[in-house]
Amino acid sequence: MINFDGVTICASKYFNDQEMRKLYEKHVFHFGENRAQDLIFKKEALSDLSITWHFIGHLQSNKVKDMINLIDYLHTLDRFSLAETIQKYRIKPLNCFIQLNLTRESQKSGLFIEELDKFLLEIKKYDKINIVGLMTIGKDEDMIETENAFALLEKLANQYHLPYLSMGMSDDYELAIKHHATHLRIGRKFKALLE
Repeated sequence: MINFDGVTICASKYFNDQEMRKLYEKHVFHFGENRAQDLIFKKEALSDLSITWHFIGHLQSNKVKDMINLIDYLHTLDRFSLAETIQKYRIKPLNCFIQLNLTRESQKSGLFIEELDKFLLEIKKYDKINIVGLMTIGKDEDMIETENAFALLEKLANQYHLPYLSMGMSDDYELAIKHHATHLRIGRKFKALLE
């Protein structure tokens, strides 16, 4: 599949629960969902399996109550209002990545780099949130901008002493590995395991 020492998360929006079961049989144990309702359904359908669940999509605050205790990692923490809602409904501390918008694209979620310092300081008051790393998304069809973003994410993680870097998808994961990603979010490439 992918030669990588870190965690390769299957972005399972591309797969139904039966396909996910087959992937699990091929030793895929980390799955990442983009939509709360899909996560809830698939977690129930696959409740007999020992899966590590990641939420990798934009999370609306009104969806938090129903799904926040079903996941092991959240990759898309990007605002205080979301942190407050997680604090209200989460039972035990949740491992979270802070999402940064390093390509500064208006259609993407995430904090801008100049907001990170204050966010990391303020987030300490939420005891249900455990910041483990940073996350970013590359720029579509622009590998130069994507690599710049990945290099910057690596630099920031080192600067703030955060151990994990969630970056890299099917088209740009090699650049992410080059910049020491610890978590890849891969979708289409897992289809080969089902053939």
